[in-house]
Amino acid sequence: MAAITDLSGSVAVVTGGTRGVGAGVARALLEAGAQVVTCARRAPEQPVEAAGRTARFLPVDLRDPEATGRFFAQVESDYGRLDTLVNNAGGAPFRMLGDGAAHQHARVVELNLLAPLNASLAAYELMRRRSGGGSMVMIGSVSGSRPSPGTAAYGAAKAGLEHLVRSMAVEWAPRIRVNTLVLGMVRTELSHLHYGDEDGIAAVARTVPLGRLAEPADVGDACVFLASPRAAYISGAALHVHGGGERPAFLDAATVN
Repeated sequence: MAAITDLSGSVAVVTGGTRGVGAGVARALLEAGAQVVTCARRAPEQPVEAAGRTARFLPVDLRDPEATGRFFAQVESDYGRLDTLVNNAGGAPFRMLGDGAAHQHARVVELNLLAPLNASLAAYELMRRRSGGGSMVMIGSVSGSRPSPGTAAYGAAKAGLEHLVRSMAVEWAPRIRVNTLVLGMVRTELSHLHYGDEDGIAAVARTVPLGRLAEPADVGDACVFLASPRAAYISGAALHVHGGGERPAFLDAATVN
């Protein structure tokens, strides 16, 4: 992706950018030439590196609006600009609705919807003062558009996030572009927690039309594209990065005479 999109001289923030999908995004942005700042509540065990360069880490709890504001103020003070925000931080444990208390489900919504809103509002204050504006990318999920038993609050939050993006794209145009990457299943260091051993991961991969789970680098390349001038006329869009989606269950269940 770096061969066709040059982000040299730009500054990008990747929330939750220390592992998994977020680290893949951070590496892709580094390879494209951007200066990258990652953030999470806890420091990574190893720095995120690519192309001989290292992403900077700053700790922050994005659920805290005041702390989030201080984080972005530091980015502005240290770099003087912000060109790209990738709202990746999020996630949820597997928990059926009836097995969790209301406050547990509320915290999932807080992390996956309100935290990205906090980050976006703070980033907006930096981007809107720049003549070149900026690009925001939300990491969404197919869980936001289909039933998600065991992660219902997460799916509801991702649905809300996608709607939020469409409104932001209108309110903040033309200076700032805002888009969503709608992810399917991604292979990360935590995949075994969801899909079991290698045989389980392979079985799940066979349900995807392209025959495999996404890699974090696949998501990273899509983020680089949306951050680049090559996506200058794309805003308010939902780009599906899901390998073709899911094979409809009825196709396997139906009996053809």
